[in-house]
Amino acid sequence: MGAVHAHRLYRHAHSPVHALPPHTKLAAAFAFVVVVVSTPRTAMWAFALYAVLLAFVAHHARVPAGFLLKRLLIEVPFVAFAVLLPFVAEGERVDVLGLSLSVNGLWGAWNVLVKGTLGVATSVLLAATTELRALPLGLERLKLPPLLVQIASFMIRYGDVVTDELRRMRIARESRGFEARGVRHWGVLAKSAGALFIRSYERGERVHLAMVSRGYSPTTKRVGGAPSAMPVIDEVTASRAQWSHALALPLSALVVCALGWAL
Repeated sequence: MGAVHAHRLYRHAHSPVHALPPHTKLAAAFAFVVVVVSTPRTAMWAFALYAVLLAFVAHHARVPAGFLLKRLLIEVPFVAFAVLLPFVAEGERVDVLGLSLSVNGLWGAWNVLVKGTLGVATSVLLAATTELRALPLGLERLKLPPLLVQIASFMIRYGDVVTDELRRMRIARESRGFEARGVRHWGVLAKSAGALFIRSYERGERVHLAMVSRGYSPTTKRVGGAPSAMPVIDEVTASRAQWSHALALPLSALVVCALGWAL
């Protein structure tokens, strides 16, 4: 369970951002997103400055623009929702290219698009500069409930297990000449999904029994009264200078947000 789990969002590099402890980056990303969400939607210039701040962080983290933009495609469903807002919202209407659009809907679409994009970009930068196994350590360092941290850690690891199992099943189908080309192949895919569920469930049962046999129980109290927890392999600490570097992003954004409300 302590092995390194690389993921596609992570980009290996030696940069000042990569070197920051995970809990400082988690706190900075959360604070930055809160500031962005708190900014009035009419302060368009403020969101442009937020984008510049993120571009500055990406530059120092050695994250290419193409890498970041490609992973921003995950927000496409939210973009589709935002595009519909001007057509379905009520209130004052305005004609744009022959279309009657709602003013409130236009502002709502802008609000969803710009804040959602900045939030997703922040998350992508966080994932690109932080190893997957370091995120639970950062959450634990931020004093989140140990049980929630353990659940998050198990989800990350079982996600890898399920993904690898799905990849092996896909390779097995393709090695036998199978290729899904239409509705007639949905039955095979449905059976594969059922087999994947059963295999994942059985794997989880075996891991659970192995942990219980070694004395693990999240509800068991130790002598000191604290609940049992997974052993901490890496003790993560942060200096005052590292906190200052990490919090430079949300503090700069906070100044922009204050100006957005004042002007």
